[in-house]
Amino acid sequence: MGENKNFFLAIVLSMIVLVGWQYLVGVPSVQQKQELRQKAGAGQGVGQPASNAPVPVPSPSSSGPQSVSPATPAAGGSGPATLSRAAALGKSKRIAIKTDTVQGSLSLKGGRIDDLKLLDYRETIKKDSPNIVLLSPSGSKNAYYIEHGWTAAPDAKLKLPTSETIWTPQGPGELTPENPVTLKWDNGEGLTFRRTLSIDTEYMIKVKQEVENKSPRAITLYPYALISRHGMPKTQAFYILHEGLIGFLGDEGLEEISYGDIKDEVSKSISATSGWIGITDKYWATAIIPDQKTPYKARFSENANVPEDIFQTDYLLDAVNIPAGGKAQVDAKVFAGAKKVSVIDGYQEKENIRSFELLIDWGLFHFFTKPLFFVIEFFYNLLGNFGVAILAVTVIIKALFYPLANKSYVSMGKMKKLQPEIAKLKERYKDDKVKQQQAQMELFKKHKVNPMSGCLPMLIQIPVFFSLYKVLFITIEMRHAPFFGWIHDLAAPDPTNIFNLFGLIPWDPPSMLTLGIWPIIMGVTMFVQMQLNPAPADPIQQKIFTWMPVIFTFMLATFPAGLVIYWAWNNILSTIQQGVIMHRQGVRIELLDNLLRLFGRGKVKEKD
Repeated sequence: MGENKNFFLAIVLSMIVLVGWQYLVGVPSVQQKQELRQKAGAGQGVGQPASNAPVPVPSPSSSGPQSVSPATPAAGGSGPATLSRAAALGKSKRIAIKTDTVQGSLSLKGGRIDDLKLLDYRETIKKDSPNIVLLSPSGSKNAYYIEHGWTAAPDAKLKLPTSETIWTPQGPGELTPENPVTLKWDNGEGLTFRRTLSIDTEYMIKVKQEVENKSPRAITLYPYALISRHGMPKTQAFYILHEGLIGFLGDEGLEEISYGDIKDEVSKSISATSGWIGITDKYWATAIIPDQKTPYKARFSENANVPEDIFQTDYLLDAVNIPAGGKAQVDAKVFAGAKKVSVIDGYQEKENIRSFELLIDWGLFHFFTKPLFFVIEFFYNLLGNFGVAILAVTVIIKALFYPLANKSYVSMGKMKKLQPEIAKLKERYKDDKVKQQQAQMELFKKHKVNPMSGCLPMLIQIPVFFSLYKVLFITIEMRHAPFFGWIHDLAAPDPTNIFNLFGLIPWDPPSMLTLGIWPIIMGVTMFVQMQLNPAPADPIQQKIFTWMPVIFTFMLATFPAGLVIYWAWNNILSTIQQGVIMHRQGVRIELLDNLLRLFGRGKVKEKD
């Protein structure tokens, strides 16, 4: 029964890779409940003078640490959107934002960063496809914006800038890497506010907030920053990927909250020093980053007082005391852009942002997944094609594990060579299973065969498969990365389909009838490789063994093309390696016999 156990263990491992993995990461997550909660204040109209800034509330025990109260709806954002994006942009005067990577504007009303497009990325692979829109103003569909400001205790009775405040630009021009922009607002009561924004050549905006107190009394203010997103975003809804509210909160570590979970929890606050907080999609993200040495209170929230979903991340710094005639300044940073690995890692190092790399969801196998990406990227820079880079990395992995795999294939070759003797033992002890197993174990021991060694290649492949799937799924570098021929996006499934004759028939088959060229190639290579393995003696096992390549072919049809190409290439290399080893051992290979007979060269003879 040794070879049968070996066979079934290989089946189990294979199903862990594909069935289990498909269940965990390939099946959309359970839909979170979407009940609209009608509480006090629900149904407020568009344009009500309210603010979604965090409000400081003195601690009941002392005047020391501050807590954060729930936000109220943002002005113009509590009711259904009635304006197009263009119309919403036109409602306020703006200052253009222009770099080689982004284009947009910031609103003088509220001083918000609420209009941003990513120039290096498009919605589809078509060259005329629209650029990715990241940020949109309040009042438009799917509003998404970033706001900085000052707030005070409710009883302070200070006139502070709000989302309705009209800021005045200090001098002409637009926000570019070469030209910072300064906005000014005077409250008419002795307080002058200035906000200076500067942008780099990628996706980082630095924000300097200043307050000058010309009033006759000292004041206490609390700097804040927030990201607000209106409406439930369309997500990938895969367990392998986090999309939603995210932050790295100092010693508290990484915090990830899905949109559905925050709707249930409503609000969550965490005190921290260093780190960042934001909202992430699969490939894009926004993050607000306080000074890394300043304590703050971070909050994740969902507005429960309005029909429309309003998701928000914000932070509130400790009190800033400004004496009469004095000034105060607070610096912060904003990330709004694509989660490109080199850019994210560069900001972590250059700007000293703690664990900013975790804005990219590398997962639990971070220690293996991220290095694998760097190896693939190295070969991409060398070869100019991510698909070819994956093939090269596969060869390297096979070379690294060659001694282990070689030992396994040698044992499998011996096992295959012993099949006639095993069959004789089964016939001899067909009525005594215990004797049969004992005789087989003696046979294995005599020929130094380990019946479990055939599982080793699959065990080696599992972590590589998982990590490569993660790299293909989450990294923006793989998005729209072409291979050759019809593969224009390695992160998407093979677009061809045998059920419409690869596009010759004008019919779009249902998702269950999806089978492209590369999955078929993978299935064929898997079938060929399996012919080299010892055949199970049990007829039922033989049928399973025969149909496994077909089942795996259909299962892999919806996986990213890059992963299917890897699997097919790995099968080819394994078949060559295993075939050479078995040939050297003199093991008869039926498939090779058939090919040799086809070309009139006889067959491989087994050695004694």
